[in-house]
Amino acid sequence: MIKQYETVFIATPVLSETQMKEAVAKYIQLITDNGGEVVYQEDWGLKQLAYPIQHKTSGFYYLIEFKSEPEFVSVLETQYHRDERIIRYLTVALDKDAVAYAEHRRQNRAAKAAAPKAEETKVAAQAATEAEPEAEKNEDTSVEQ
Repeated sequence: MIKQYETVFIATPVLSETQMKEAVAKYIQLITDNGGEVVYQEDWGLKQLAYPIQHKTSGFYYLIEFKSEPEFVSVLETQYHRDERIIRYLTVALDKDAVAYAEHRRQNRAAKAAAPKAEETKVAAQAATEAEPEAEKNEDTSVEQ
């Protein structure tokens, strides 16, 4: 029986961007190789920790939502535990309400990401419309001279 899960891991802050991408790719590949399906992934970036972990006060947070068999979670967490780049991890099974909430959160995030682009287009169109009458005024004054 396939269930939907959400896993968040915190990677050590000394990783470069390339090393972080490699770590994420490793876990996504692990999920897909074991018959899972990645539903959503999100990079939360470098954040301060609530308390020091292994003498570190910050870490790179990354979220992955996936569907898989329940037995796979122990394989995933074993890999997290063995990876020295990962300082903390948490994997939870999502019930139907949590799945609906996660979908709603993704839609809101997508709408917020699309809103600035739509606003930029609107502002650019408005600026172009305002520039046209000024250009016509300049043409009219040059003809009169």
